[in-house]
Amino acid sequence: GAEKASQLLGETEDLVEFLEKVVERMREVLDYTPELLPVLKEAGVVDSGGAGLLAIMEGALKALKGEDIDVSAVVGDAEAGAAKKNLDSSKISTANIKYGYCTEFIVVLDEPLDTQVEEAFKNYLLGMGDSLVFVGDEEYIKIHVHTNHPGEVFEKALTYGQLSRMKIDNMRIEATEKFEEEREKIAAAQGDEKMAEAMFADIVSRNERSSSAINSGIKINEKKAEAPKKEEVKEVGFIAVSIGSGMNEIFKGLGVDYIIEGGQTMNPSTEDMLNAISNVNAKTIYILPNNGNVVLAANQAATLTKDKKIVVVPSKTVPQGIAALINYVYDRTPEENTEYMKEQMAAIKSGEVTYAVRDTTYEGKTIKQNDIMGIGDKGIAAVGSDIEETALELIASMIDEDSGLVSIYYGAERTEEDAEKLSNLISEKYPDVDVDVQNGGQPIYYYVLSVE
Repeated sequence: GAEKASQLLGETEDLVEFLEKVVERMREVLDYTPELLPVLKEAGVVDSGGAGLLAIMEGALKALKGEDIDVSAVVGDAEAGAAKKNLDSSKISTANIKYGYCTEFIVVLDEPLDTQVEEAFKNYLLGMGDSLVFVGDEEYIKIHVHTNHPGEVFEKALTYGQLSRMKIDNMRIEATEKFEEEREKIAAAQGDEKMAEAMFADIVSRNERSSSAINSGIKINEKKAEAPKKEEVKEVGFIAVSIGSGMNEIFKGLGVDYIIEGGQTMNPSTEDMLNAISNVNAKTIYILPNNGNVVLAANQAATLTKDKKIVVVPSKTVPQGIAALINYVYDRTPEENTEYMKEQMAAIKSGEVTYAVRDTTYEGKTIKQNDIMGIGDKGIAAVGSDIEETALELIASMIDEDSGLVSIYYGAERTEEDAEKLSNLISEKYPDVDVDVQNGGQPIYYYVLSVE
């Protein structure tokens, strides 16, 4: 395409004619991409990046020619899910928050906890609230819990060591403030009925989609940056790309300051990264993309940011991002931490269990639409009809004699009972391996798995 464009520059001075020929050549090249990449040919698709670039050029050509651009395929049916004309703001209510304080802190242990003491501490915390995240090693424990009595939680934690990075958020107040802001937006739009309807539909949709995130006190990126809070500048902050309410809570519990909601594609833009950076009041900010396709956007955001030091830790999966955070060491330089995080991420094997959206073949495997697929670091490793059995087959391709822990993050379409069934299957087959089950809440993927 680029060579053809260079050739055409000397053949015509008419911009429309030039673009018409460039687009024609781009279509030819795109149609040929399956011949260049066997995996595309097997799947019966063309290169998605090339298709996107072609769409941009076609849009530019139509704009030059004064033609209408059909965006219905992008925006979908604007009326689907639209709010009723009666804009009853009472539909937007604060969430039913059982435990009001999002409490997080680090325990610098006086001595390592043995298994019995650690379990007793966990059970105490679970008795005091919910949404518990409890991770650490022989020196530190990072804790995130929702409770009505944060002071008592701190007192209990002090029996095991010193406390650091303590933070308490009143989720009831935050939820009330958030919804009051949304009501004000609706009121301001009442003069324009269509605008008000669209805005109300969007707010209701976001309320339903992220109610659990509001409960957890997590700051979720909704594309538009909020003004940074005027607070003391921290030395270090963290940004993570995530998907699913459970995953968000895990990252929050590990000290992440700002979570970029990746959506179903886990593919936020450079602008989303810059918005997140502007909302983290820290001198040095670590970004965890948690998707190989997002690393470039994170690096671009780092290049464009001049007033803060941005460190991109190139995590390609959510389990890698979790491992990186667990292994962050406070008294190391960003360069030392990045190198150490990379080493720890390299030891993580990641997998996902989802379904096929079309009939295809992969490395000789016939895959039918709606078949269950287990996808590992090297591609599709398992295909079946049962979700848990396919997940077990995927685990078998990931595990080896050095493996000691399997982590299961179950998605929005699986229950805790489903995940426990999978956990039992793994324990029966690999009795020497520990299994940890967490609620990920992610869409699309029934399970996100890691082996280390």
